[in-house]
Amino acid sequence: MKRPVSAGRGIKVAVIAISAVIGIGGGVLYFSKPGDPVPMADAGPPAAGFVETVPGAPNPPAGAPEGMVWIPGGEFSMGARDPFDRQDLVGMQATTDSRPIHRVYVDGFWMDATEVTNEQFARFVKATKYVTVAERVPRQEDFPTAPPENLVAGSVVFSPPDHPVPLNYHFQWWAYVKGADWRHPLGPESSIEGKEKFPVVQIAFEDAEAYAKWAGKRLPTEAEWEFAARGGLAGKLYPWGDEFTKDGKWMANSHQGHFPDVDTGADSFVGVAAVAQFPANGYGLYDVGGNVWEWISDWYRPDYYGELAAAGGVARNPTGPAESFDPSEPGQAKKVHRGGSFLCTDQYCSRYMVGTRGKGEVSTGTNHLGFRCVQKPIT
Repeated sequence: MKRPVSAGRGIKVAVIAISAVIGIGGGVLYFSKPGDPVPMADAGPPAAGFVETVPGAPNPPAGAPEGMVWIPGGEFSMGARDPFDRQDLVGMQATTDSRPIHRVYVDGFWMDATEVTNEQFARFVKATKYVTVAERVPRQEDFPTAPPENLVAGSVVFSPPDHPVPLNYHFQWWAYVKGADWRHPLGPESSIEGKEKFPVVQIAFEDAEAYAKWAGKRLPTEAEWEFAARGGLAGKLYPWGDEFTKDGKWMANSHQGHFPDVDTGADSFVGVAAVAQFPANGYGLYDVGGNVWEWISDWYRPDYYGELAAAGGVARNPTGPAESFDPSEPGQAKKVHRGGSFLCTDQYCSRYMVGTRGKGEVSTGTNHLGFRCVQKPIT
């Protein structure tokens, strides 16, 4: 659910429309037939437009922070490509905001091996008494025209229909749920008890930033995240290569069956999974494809890659545009999302493809959105 920005702050209110800010289709809606994942032929060398990754500092500095892995940094080709041999599946088409492919350099850094978990976020809340955006009740003075009954704390929850529906109207599978928050991801009757190792969700951007600051870390830039997610590979469709399945095994938590009404759980999970249930990428990162989306520090603009490419040369440690702009919702301040989620499918949205991008209004959390942090080495 999109929340309005008022006086420079994002504040939620239940009557506002759910939109592409939830990161499931990037504002592009498609029709397609159901289909199971189909292995793709390995492309071998980097795809057209991509150049080999040149690692920077492969030897990690001393004193590895707990739960973090070393990302060597270096120069790489950033952006997405379409799997041109699968044009029959419209959900597999990369997006224009992920092009042109351009060269980027990032310094080395530490990165959380997994998404931040419920138990980690609980320690933060216990230490700081922090209250997340989803737990706060909107104030009447901020929304004087809203009926009082609509000013309720809550968040957005995937609520699939029990029958097939056209894929051109996402209101059919998303709902604003009163009482949904990080402790109750699906609503007040749900709980994270026994799910300490699951990624924390229902997190707004400022919640993720608050945790990162408390932990002595920060959120990754989009360039850092993509460099890390590629794991040293260049021009591949996924963090692990060009085949969605590898040796007959699933490589990420995604949606199988007919979207959105049936998830067969063929990958052993229906909905979100605990972290690190699938193989790590080449840098030791888990779940950089699928499971839950991750907040990124960059503002979202669809034309930003074009600006970097037009500048020529190699962009060094880019931190994103100076401000947000989404032509589909010009009044909403949005940050980038990366990695896709358990709802990604070749029928509708395949953002587990490593170069693709998502976007989200800054005060919006959902039950398929979390984050991980980075940290620069101490010099």
